[in-house]
Order: sequence, then C-alpha cells, then structure tokens
Amino acid sequence: MSTDIAPCPDPAPAVGASAPGPNRGRRRLARMAGRAPARPTPAAAAHNVSAATAALLALVGIGAALHEPVLIPPLAASAALVHCAPALPLAQPRSVVVGHLLGTAAGYLVALVADGSAWAAALAAGATLALTTLARTPHSPACATAVVIVLQEPAAARFVPLLFGSTVLLVLTAYAASRVRRAAPRYPAYWW
Repeated sequence: MSTDIAPCPDPAPAVGASAPGPNRGRRRLARMAGRAPARPTPAAAAHNVSAATAALLALVGIGAALHEPVLIPPLAASAALVHCAPALPLAQPRSVVVGHLLGTAAGYLVALVADGSAWAAALAAGATLALTTLARTPHSPACATAVVIVLQEPAAARFVPLLFGSTVLLVLTAYAASRVRRAAPRYPAYWW
C-alpha cells in the first residue's frame, strides 16, 4: 500500500434502524459512504497527474512525428490506471499490454464479420471482456480499444504496432515515475 495516502477510517459499526441518538444520521451516512480510498497527498496527486500527462504528451509527440494519431482515448484511460492506481490488477503490465492486444484482435475480428455499427462495437467490447477475463489480463480500456477499431476501422498494419508500442511506453513511464519519488508506490506489483 502507498505511504502517500492517509489510512481510510473504518465506517461506523452497523446500528439497528431503531437505534435512537443524535449520531444516528451520521452513522447511516457513514455506512452509505462505504470505504472509498483516502485522498492522496498533494505531492502524490501532483506526481501522478504530471507523470500521466507527460506520458500522454509523449504519445501525442510520437504521433505528430509519424503523422499518425497514436493517442486514442483507451490509452488515456490506461495512463490513468498505471499512474494513479498502480497496485490494481488492471494496471499491471500484463493486463495493459496483453489486454489491449486482445481488444485489438476482438475489434478486428468483429469488424471483419459485422458492419461498423454501435451494435458491432458493443459485441467487440463484450468479446474483449471475455478474452481478457479468460486470459487473466483484466483491463477495461482494452474494451474501448475494440470499440475504436470497429467504429473507425484503422489500418491494422499501422495501428497494431503503434498500439503495442504505446502500451509498452505507458508501462515503462509508470515504472520510471514510480522510482523518481521516494514515497511513491512501486510499479508494477508484478510483470507477468
């Protein structure tokens, strides 16, 4: 667990509905609020946001140099996961890289047999979810990659290598960023 966040207080113990007292409403609110994560320290938030933004700007720069859009919305979501929630299974390198590749495969397969409709995109997202679940590579932005492929039909010969390189770049920037600041949680929790 990160040392950058304050410990999350335990919610108030459950109290019966008929429990009288001035704190009854507060206890009910505490139960409803659940166990949301603690707010990160300002230093941790600034570090995470600046590292994710730098990685995304690098993708834009690479895309500009290649005259090819490299930054797609699913990669922005992946950057948020690897930089701001580095301990989650969804943020681990295996899930980021393989998840997007599975989403790419599902997207192109569905696009091959169906038109570029929203129905086909939803089917591709569902297929991606199934594939990533079976492969033990959960990564929700990969579902969005499949949707992008079905709806935009990018040329596979250009898109797949760029996507693969982009996911590797995101993982490497998260790895580097986690070593820059001493109190930052180490990324990744596991590589494979």
